[in-house]
Amino acid sequence: MAKKALGIRPRSDAGADAKPRAGRLDNGRQGKSRAARSGSINWPGTLLNGRPSQREDLLYRLRSRSPHELWLVIVDASASTRRHQALSDAKGLLAQLFDDAYRARARLALLTASGHLPKWQVQGLKASKGLSSWLDALGAGGGTPLLAALGEAAQWLAFRQKRFPAEQQRVLLLTDGRLKDWPALPIFNCPSLLVDVERGPIRLGRAKALANGLQADYRHIDDL
Repeated sequence: MAKKALGIRPRSDAGADAKPRAGRLDNGRQGKSRAARSGSINWPGTLLNGRPSQREDLLYRLRSRSPHELWLVIVDASASTRRHQALSDAKGLLAQLFDDAYRARARLALLTASGHLPKWQVQGLKASKGLSSWLDALGAGGGTPLLAALGEAAQWLAFRQKRFPAEQQRVLLLTDGRLKDWPALPIFNCPSLLVDVERGPIRLGRAKALANGLQADYRHIDDL
């Protein structure tokens, strides 16, 4: 697993309340737009281009940019994720993600799917180190209200996009995809990534189909 969390960096959208960013002109006040060549690795941007095979494939974050970001994280903590340390590895990835969000001063929306109903942990708050206590206590159990979580998350995000049109948003879903079937799925109007946490000798492989239905990019946690 990568040492750095998925510092999910969404696409930027122009807007009246957008924050200053690198300019397009060589002699502009903000300077020419460019890609960073060193520093903290932008893992989502790198992985979405395929598994890196050489140093030139890595993308880095620009320190000069300070976009207003929101990371919507949906965690499937149903009973099936207890198998083969799937949830344990997912918690390790989340710990890295929370630390990355805290350093990037990003806002987090965190929704868990466990038991009978999905539950919001935070909604658009700045990432804080206090999330580590919640993560330590996170356990798997109960049913799989993942479909309800996806629908609720899509509605909440659509409302927020109207309220903050210039906000840069990204969805990260951690699940083993163990659903019998699903009706029409919501589409998130922002870049989305599904991380498959299914483990064990017998895998249903339904998370990849779920990612296709959500029009989200797909990665297995073992490939990160």
